[in-house]
Amino acid sequence: MAVKDKYASVLSLGEKLGVRDGKVEEGADGILRVWGRVSFNYEKDQLWDAIKAVGGQSPSDIVADIKVDNPSFYTKHTVVKGESLSKIAKHYYDDMMKYKLIFDANRDQLDNPDRIDVGQVLTIPNL
Repeated sequence: MAVKDKYASVLSLGEKLGVRDGKVEEGADGILRVWGRVSFNYEKDQLWDAIKAVGGQSPSDIVADIKVDNPSFYTKHTVVKGESLSKIAKHYYDDMMKYKLIFDANRDQLDNPDRIDVGQVLTIPNL
């Protein structure tokens, strides 16, 4: 199996995430080299998680250089019905109690951590 085929799910995710300036090369040495730009750290983490899911914690058959356009925060999140800051924190940080970080990062539009509105676009800060 070609290494590019092995990482097809990662390349597909890159397309889904809209990776810009993407380039993929499979070397004669059996190493897949990928480059590209994403908007947020969250997208970069998604790609690395996908790489590790295929190749293990320290894959030796892929080299990825993924640049982030907006590294000052983790991502932006648009609130949908039924969400709370704790649910959003659980999704991004796997820790509901980190809702306070999201609240503090959005004090310009939030004055109560128990009240968010559908359609609000929240900044999700880096940890």
